[in-house]
Amino acid sequence: MSEVIGLKEWAVAVEALEQGKQILIMRKGGIREETRDFEVESDSFYLYPTYEHQRQELVKPPYAPRVEALASAWNREQSELTVRCYAELAEDILIDSQEQLDKLRSFHIWTDRFAEERLKWKRTKPLHVMLLRVHTLDEPVRVPILPEYNGCKSWIGLPAERLHAAVRTPVLSDEAFAKRVDEVKTALNG
Repeated sequence: MSEVIGLKEWAVAVEALEQGKQILIMRKGGIREETRDFEVESDSFYLYPTYEHQRQELVKPPYAPRVEALASAWNREQSELTVRCYAELAEDILIDSQEQLDKLRSFHIWTDRFAEERLKWKRTKPLHVMLLRVHTLDEPVRVPILPEYNGCKSWIGLPAERLHAAVRTPVLSDEAFAKRVDEVKTALNG
């Protein structure tokens, strides 16, 4: 079976990306990553929503109710999951200080506490802040939930036959996306 790359991300964050509320995600690496450190495996991938580790107290108050709503719609016994988004990596910015991380506060849904914990985990490794150009699938695609998708790892192989023909539409226009990227870079450099 042919595969395409998927990146696991909290369902609440995928929803924020899909709605254009943020253009970035943060990665340090999962316990089950092959190298134990995060590495960018592809410049384009599908976003695979996860429900296991997301918690209301780790996202800013406006997004906390969505954690519960998304979790309540999720059933651990499901055999399939809906993929709604595709992403292209515009830039992978490495963050190694709290000062840099604080400058990104207004650009994401996570609490300061959560962002700080991500930065401090594996102190000698930088935090990857990935700027993503997100596209919604015109028709969401159901993919099987396979045992190899479980656990703390970022990248998974998804069945290509269900995803390769999916028509995609950018969440933000070229101009709007470029403006958001510029805002992030200006905040980091200012």
